[in-house]
Amino acid sequence: MFSRIRRAADQTGAIFRKVQELQSSLRSAREALGRIELRQLAQSASTELASHEFQVYSQWGEDGIIQRLLRDVPVKRQLFVEFGVQDYTESNTRFLLVNNNWAGLVIDASAADIGFIKRDPIYWRHNLKAVEAFITRENINDLLRTNGVTGDIGLLSVDIDGIDYWVWEAIDCVSPALVIAEYNSRFGPERSVTVAYDAGFVREKAHSSSAYYGASLAALVGLGRRKGYAFVGSNSAGSNAFFVRRDLLPSSMRELSVRDGYVGLQFREARDAQGKFADLSPEDEAALVNALPLVEVPL
Repeated sequence: MFSRIRRAADQTGAIFRKVQELQSSLRSAREALGRIELRQLAQSASTELASHEFQVYSQWGEDGIIQRLLRDVPVKRQLFVEFGVQDYTESNTRFLLVNNNWAGLVIDASAADIGFIKRDPIYWRHNLKAVEAFITRENINDLLRTNGVTGDIGLLSVDIDGIDYWVWEAIDCVSPALVIAEYNSRFGPERSVTVAYDAGFVREKAHSSSAYYGASLAALVGLGRRKGYAFVGSNSAGSNAFFVRRDLLPSSMRELSVRDGYVGLQFREARDAQGKFADLSPEDEAALVNALPLVEVPL
């Protein structure tokens, strides 16, 4: 009996090691393909951000957009902050870490996800720090300062599927060259709105659809303007807006209006009351969330 158990354990261990080897090979292949795409896109003179999209670790092509921005935007300190990263296998900054060798701080509320990141080989191969925290506007600056992040940094990525507007508004201890902020395109290009501030906001609990969260593009563009940032475009999925600090905005890059830079919803994710995919059209999703309580904020 003992020998059979030991053989089964050995076989399981061998399978696990093989899976790890395959995962490592896949990561290497993805990174190599990303670098090939980067070399190809480097020849393009287009200033339209979506035309530079490619996906290695990002969800919707942000890897390529970031690389395009870095061609013209000078960055003094190659350090990023990203929060809402889950287990960091899909993120806006991972390609920056492995391709450009930037340092970074990532924050997520899940202890399991932060534990996963710390066990990932990327954690010892690169200058990355992962912190478990539920982010609010009251604690975000203390979290950054406690982890040694103040002053000029290269990039800030805000994606917590909730009170993103209020958290970005509260941040005052760092001055990123670039900011990526998720917007909820269901609110349309005209409305300057966000969900009300709630320090305990959880998207899945706020409304059964899971589509009620975040802020409109207009709200984020207005906030960015007040904080000294120019809106330079969105990704083609209609989920992320890109900002450049105004004093670093190159002459080759045009500041966009909300109307010019808005991209409508290109995916569906609403759920029904049982948590199952609701199969609503983008128009139906928009009608649903725009009928819920929202806070008007300055343009």
